[in-house]
Amino acid sequence: MKQLVCLLCIGISVSAVAQQRLSGIVTDNQNQAQAQVTVSIPELHLGTQTNEQGQFYFSNLPATQLNLTVSKLGFESSSTLIDTKINSTITIQLTPTVFEMDEVIVSTGFRKMQSQNVMKVNHVSVKSLQKKGAPTLMSALSSIPGVDQLSTGTAIGKPVIRGLSGSRILVYTQGVRLENQQFGEEHGLGINEAGIESVEVIKGPASLLYGPDAIGGVLYFNPEKFAGANQTEWNWSEKYLSNTQGTNRSLSYKLSGENTQFLVRLTQNQHADYQVPSGDRVTNTRFQELDFKTGVGFNSHLMHTAFRYSFNRMYIGIPEGEYGSELGFTPLYPRQELANHLASWNTTWYLPQGKIETDLGYGVNYRSEFENSTLPNLAMKLSTVNYKAAYFLPKKGGLETIIGAQGMSQSNQNSGQEFLIPNAQTRDFGVFGTWNYSWKNQVVQAGLRWDQRNLQSQEQGIPSEMGYFSALKKKYSSWNAALGYKTNLSEPIQLRLNMASGFRAPNLAELTSNGVHEGSNRYEIGNSNLQTEQNVQTDLNLEYKISHLEFFVNGFYNGINHYIYIAPTAIEIAAYEVFQYEQTNALLWGGELGLHWHPHPLDWLHLESSYEQVNGQKSNGDRLPLIPAYRWNNSLRSEFSWGNWLTEGFGTIEWNTTFAQGEVSKFETASKGYSLVNFGTGGTLKFRKVVLECSLNATNVFNVRYIPHLSRLKSDGIPNMGRSFVVGMNISL
Repeated sequence: MKQLVCLLCIGISVSAVAQQRLSGIVTDNQNQAQAQVTVSIPELHLGTQTNEQGQFYFSNLPATQLNLTVSKLGFESSSTLIDTKINSTITIQLTPTVFEMDEVIVSTGFRKMQSQNVMKVNHVSVKSLQKKGAPTLMSALSSIPGVDQLSTGTAIGKPVIRGLSGSRILVYTQGVRLENQQFGEEHGLGINEAGIESVEVIKGPASLLYGPDAIGGVLYFNPEKFAGANQTEWNWSEKYLSNTQGTNRSLSYKLSGENTQFLVRLTQNQHADYQVPSGDRVTNTRFQELDFKTGVGFNSHLMHTAFRYSFNRMYIGIPEGEYGSELGFTPLYPRQELANHLASWNTTWYLPQGKIETDLGYGVNYRSEFENSTLPNLAMKLSTVNYKAAYFLPKKGGLETIIGAQGMSQSNQNSGQEFLIPNAQTRDFGVFGTWNYSWKNQVVQAGLRWDQRNLQSQEQGIPSEMGYFSALKKKYSSWNAALGYKTNLSEPIQLRLNMASGFRAPNLAELTSNGVHEGSNRYEIGNSNLQTEQNVQTDLNLEYKISHLEFFVNGFYNGINHYIYIAPTAIEIAAYEVFQYEQTNALLWGGELGLHWHPHPLDWLHLESSYEQVNGQKSNGDRLPLIPAYRWNNSLRSEFSWGNWLTEGFGTIEWNTTFAQGEVSKFETASKGYSLVNFGTGGTLKFRKVVLECSLNATNVFNVRYIPHLSRLKSDGIPNMGRSFVVGMNISL
């Protein structure tokens, strides 16, 4: 803390001497000023909107080159490199388009617009996800092609990216790694959508930038921006879900001066047991959630720094395959109680030659599972410190270079009546370098990284008795590389080709488990002889875009050596079926394709369709477990405005088909196919300085009874949620 105060004091004293300003005007291609245009500087977490005259203003900027992004619905987004060493006024002209706005991708390091990026990354705003009426953030994310969820009722959803889940998927929020015992299949995402601006999905190995465990992909959550300079913002949102009679409410306040920013947000969320199409409720699928986020930012001409803190607490019922009619919000036994603290400090230092970015995070995750009393059967505390420092060398011609180091120190402690995993320490360290070279309409990106993980666990219990853990000491290391190429084959056709390797060391649960996992209702046994997973994935992406039509096709081929999975043993201990971790070579392949058609001259109409499939098998030809079913999603969307009082109006009809999944592992059951219809409408009303956004959604309109293949309630024959109406309101001033 003393170091932070000193740095802030130095920055304040220097900024008093030299303050960099930037102002500008945004127009269309007819030189008409454009109001309500979003103008942002992503690396500084700063954003504002143009006034009625199309004007915007930033002050106290670093004396360097910064990417200024400009976006508005109905126009092509632009990213302009601005030299702020000279206070200036610029003019930016927008070009009309009927397709989605291009976005700056933060998660790939070089912060390029998606159209300029070598790697195909899905960027989705949380605002657009909320229009789908999903009860949780993870269920909304599962609508992204290539993303699914391993669900347990309404509250618990684990991300699945192209057939990989658990510790193979890294979650980043506030610029740092989120750790919450991801090994458990009933351990959810642990993030509330409030205070999150957008999410970026990397599908495939991202070990080059994120280190061990990013073998399957990354979910990168971008936090909401601070208010514009000398501005104050209030926001209140409310949402009601009829099926669970659930409510979600959030209140936020933002205040920014010339060079300092502050924000705070409080969110409360609660749902009763969800109702299936027959009218019954699935007992103990209820949950309660409290979420708190705050942040402080500071800018000077030398640096930008932001400190953020978030707290999330959840009480979650663990369903046991029963129906009931009781309507309550307090979870019954068995249940989970979770608390997650996450503090992050992100700083960018601007040097005469290049810049340095540092990220420091500290997280504490408390996870308790209760079977039938107030004393927890399992109580685990996971403390994690992670850090990263990256040096961005000055750009030379078309060459950009990043070199850096990254690490993590983690401690797991138990205090419950039972142990599933022992007390242990994990330490990671890695160094990396990545290069991006562009010329004409072509880009090559390459990188190399070395990582090492040290894991040491403590002896626990009495040898030869149930629940005994022997001491364990392991060391794993690996070199990994990535190579990507992007080019325009012709004016409308763009090609991306990427190859990357990744590795994942066995986690503590896979190595040492020896006990009853209440959330999974089974006895789990680890395997101390497991080797590291090592994979190489090839991705091919083709995009075709003309004035009223977009089409894309993505294909991937992912070979994994020493793939780790858990399987039943046909043995019982204390009336629980025993599952043990095993290993084999594996192969996954598949892809996604999509169409976006805007029929001319119907400027208000959009037809979108996407198809995705994943296949997975072991080296002996047997199918891998937990492979999502094929999906085909379609939507018809209209966009409209009525005068000056209603803007950003929308109406959407979705028809989503999930096909039968019959290619399953030996201990899984096949799943039937189903189709769902959803509806949504809404718009934005403006009353002077008050902005009111309203929405109405109907999900599963025809009340179809369906069971997703990745639902953990499938073995009990429990279907997912029936018809539901969702009413949302968001007020900003």
